[in-house]
Amino acid sequence: MSATSSRDLILARIRAALADVPDAEEPEDVPVARDYVLSHVSGDAVGLFAERVADYRATVTRTNESDAADAIVRILGERGIDSLVVPEGFPEDWIAGYQGSVVRDDPALGAADLDAIGGVVSTAAAAIALTGTIVLDAGPGQGRRALTLVPDYHLCVVRASQVAEDVPAALRGLDPRRPTTFVSGPSATSDIELDRVEGVHGPRTLDVIIVQGC
Repeated sequence: MSATSSRDLILARIRAALADVPDAEEPEDVPVARDYVLSHVSGDAVGLFAERVADYRATVTRTNESDAADAIVRILGERGIDSLVVPEGFPEDWIAGYQGSVVRDDPALGAADLDAIGGVVSTAAAAIALTGTIVLDAGPGQGRRALTLVPDYHLCVVRASQVAEDVPAALRGLDPRRPTTFVSGPSATSDIELDRVEGVHGPRTLDVIIVQGC
C-alpha cells in the first residue's frame, strides 16, 4: 500500500468517526472526565523531588528564602561560571553578589553567543516530585527556550511551593498556550551500546536550588 493511499485511508476513518459531530460543535462544548487520580505520591513531595533530581546526576541544594542569594552565588563560584545569561524577570537580588559577567538576552542572543557563555540561571514554572522534572514555560525568570538549552551549564531555582506531587497535578497549574519544556536532569543520551553521552541536546551540567518558604 502506497503512502498516499495509507494517508487517504486514515483520513477517511477520521471523517467516518466524526460523521455524527455537529458542524458548529467546538472541543470546549464536550465535557471531558477529569476524575482520574491526580497523584500517586504521599508524604514529602519536596524531598522526593530532590531525591529524583539527584538520581538524574543533577546537583540539588536546599536552602531558605533568606539564604537563596548566597547559595546561588556560592554555587556559581564553585562551578567557575565567569559569564551568565540572566533572563528577564529573574530576581535581581538573587544575583547581586555575582562577580562574573551578566549577559542579557536583549537583543536576542544567537546560538553561537549562547554557546560561548559560561551558563544560564533561571526560575521554573513548576516541578514534579514523582519524576524529578523541572517545567519551564518561558515565563518571568526563565526566558525563551534557547537560553536554557544552548549554554553548557544551567542553574535552576525552584520554589518549594511550585513542587507538585505528580504529572496531572502539575499540568493543572500550567497554561497550555505557553511553550512548555520538561527537564529531567542534565541533557543525556545513549548510543546502541548504551554508552551515556551528556550535553548533546542541552546543558551538560544542571544544578537545582530548592528554596523553602516561598
